[in-house]
Amino acid sequence: MAGGNTRSNSPTFADKPIPYDIPEFKDIASERRHRKQRLAAAFRIFGKFGFSEGVAGHITVRDPEHDACFWVNPFGLPFSHISVSDLLLVNHTGQVIQGDYAVNQAAFAIHSELHMARPDVVAAAHSHSLHGKAWSSLGRLLDPITQDSCVFHGDHVLFDDYTGVVNDPEEGKRIAYTLGDKSAAILRNHGLLTVGGSVDAATWLFVTMERSCQAQLLAEAAGTPVLMDEETAAATHRQVAGNFASWFSAQPLFDQILREQPDLVN
Repeated sequence: MAGGNTRSNSPTFADKPIPYDIPEFKDIASERRHRKQRLAAAFRIFGKFGFSEGVAGHITVRDPEHDACFWVNPFGLPFSHISVSDLLLVNHTGQVIQGDYAVNQAAFAIHSELHMARPDVVAAAHSHSLHGKAWSSLGRLLDPITQDSCVFHGDHVLFDDYTGVVNDPEEGKRIAYTLGDKSAAILRNHGLLTVGGSVDAATWLFVTMERSCQAQLLAEAAGTPVLMDEETAAATHRQVAGNFASWFSAQPLFDQILREQPDLVN
């Protein structure tokens, strides 16, 4: 959360602290509570941005104690209504260990394989957002046409093997294999997928990837965008990408949603 005083775990720029603390935890319980609160906040952010499409879409966060388990949204509950108490804990076989509702089988099929394949991934986000799914139908990667799109320069892939709704863990394995060590994937004819070292990072990457898709769709509708050269795009990526940069970029969104909708922590 934002605050006004200098703190030891606040990074500094030009000898001044940023207004957000890097989370530190005294025990597993407090880390789990933090992750669940950020996950609920992420769903409220997705709801606010209109990323829902019926019952499609899911965000997961790995449990800090049980690596093979993750927290996820209940199947069919509106993003804009999700609170901490609604979240489900699901194991690697798809069994709901904690929670009152059913789990989306597509969420299990995709996210279970991602979390198993990428121990560095704490959270993953996927939805059928409007501009993301429109861009995905083109079967192309994003081009370096803006500073923001350079977040994904050399760090996203195209999953070019759509076969219908993802209910089979084998397709989840193929998505995880295609993603490799990258931060995002464009799932052709489907939508976007982002991963990160925190819920905050994965959420921000999804938001800015959706907007980058929108920006390129608008630019190409108006004319022919001027692409950055490889050297400039690569240099810009190094400046704006990474887990800390994504976490930091997400803080205003999380700060705002927690102020506007404090009930999400219940």
